[in-house]
Amino acid sequence: METTNRVGTTSRAEGRPAARRADEGYLRAPFAWYGLDEAFTGPRWLMQVGTAADGSVQHGSTGHGEAPSIKSDASGAEKERFAVVVTVAASPVRRTGDGTGVLEATTVSSAAWLAGSGLLVHTWPASLDHVTRDNWLDQQTETAFELADDLDGPAWTTLSLPVDGVPVSFHYRETEFGWVLAGSAAGVHLGAYGRGMSAYGLGFSQIKDLDAYA
Repeated sequence: METTNRVGTTSRAEGRPAARRADEGYLRAPFAWYGLDEAFTGPRWLMQVGTAADGSVQHGSTGHGEAPSIKSDASGAEKERFAVVVTVAASPVRRTGDGTGVLEATTVSSAAWLAGSGLLVHTWPASLDHVTRDNWLDQQTETAFELADDLDGPAWTTLSLPVDGVPVSFHYRETEFGWVLAGSAAGVHLGAYGRGMSAYGLGFSQIKDLDAYA
């Protein structure tokens, strides 16, 4: 299972608005981006792209609903309504662009890992202070990695959701602070996480116009 080399918005050209700089990262991707389908009518926004060492775009996320914030307890988390869709380029084992290394193949587990770790970023147990949370986050991130590497294990169930109008089987699990799912579409692997919005009613589609996420 591949973990990405670095995550962040791309191209920090001076004089350009932040939103435009983010758009450029998404526009450089050699694969199609996915988000919630037209049945979702709420706010949409771009989040971050992840790049390989050679600068090529490997994955990215699109947000839907309320921008997620760190919640310190489950009752507070339930008041938020958001879903984040993670698109990961489906790639075999390949050499880096500069020829100095090898990138592992991406799989559905890659999407599951990115979705699981993404949800953890917006999670904060009430009993932990800032310092202790770092240790908690490291432990939970390792657990998310192990779970993503065992999609046939007991932590996951299956859920059929439409992707471009076609039913697709996803791996799905619930946590105290939200839910995580992962599956595949044409040429990409899809992950998603969220809370306050039921995963059972979601549908995904290829993004035709990034302006909808401006």
